[in-house]
Amino acid sequence: MGSGIAHVAALAGYQVLLHDISRDRIEKGIATINGNLARQTASGKLPDAERAAVIGRITVAERIEDLAAADLVVEAATEDETIKRKIFAQLCPVLNPEALLATNTSSISITRMAAQTDRPERFIGIHFMNPVPLMKLVELVRGIATEDTTFEMAKAFVTSLDKTVTVAEDFPAFIVNRILLPMINEAIYTLYEGVGSVEAIDTAMRLGANHPMGPLQLADFIGLDTCLSIMQVLHDGLSDSKYRPCPLLVKYVEAGWLGRKAGRGFYDYRGEHPVPTR
Repeated sequence: MGSGIAHVAALAGYQVLLHDISRDRIEKGIATINGNLARQTASGKLPDAERAAVIGRITVAERIEDLAAADLVVEAATEDETIKRKIFAQLCPVLNPEALLATNTSSISITRMAAQTDRPERFIGIHFMNPVPLMKLVELVRGIATEDTTFEMAKAFVTSLDKTVTVAEDFPAFIVNRILLPMINEAIYTLYEGVGSVEAIDTAMRLGANHPMGPLQLADFIGLDTCLSIMQVLHDGLSDSKYRPCPLLVKYVEAGWLGRKAGRGFYDYRGEHPVPTR
């Protein structure tokens, strides 16, 4: 997600600083951006000369202190509130007091995270969809303390990326994942209860509901650990049993079968073609 956000920001003309837990991770992110830009060039969507200019706008920020001059910082770490809070604790002391701070969280309370920083009025949720270069939607989520100026600046930034803004209230999982993840969780229950196989469920939703991707295939693409985290946020935040994560989802995550990024999830990706694992 971080490399995708850097990609679209640099493409829009912004100077971008890319930071991660190691230089190796940053360089992998830049390699991903380069590959995605190459595909855009090959398809005629981006002139070759512009591709070099876009990469030239992205700078490696190896130390968190290198972000000191940033006007806007978008955190895009894994969907774990403890990790995100740790990042904000390290980040806030080095930032310009006027800088905006945003999180790309897909489910966690903006108000609660903002309260842990030194700038809750200048903190906002900017939730990009994955993959960022292809998906047009961005959810903007205000915390209880977010100032109007912060919201308007964030909205202007997202619009400048040629994205469409939808405004969500600060409730668990916001709009997209409040609707999408329970559907995925229900698909996993359908598999767990033996109603259908992986292939049957995904085929049914692709052809029966005209979804571009089956729910189990989509879960693998998102990452089963992320799916579980969002369902846990929904279950804990809304205290409704309908959001209880399916035990099969928990089992897959415990096994390390996290989807495409791990090589196995509801499909096995280690061969030439994905093969259902159930």
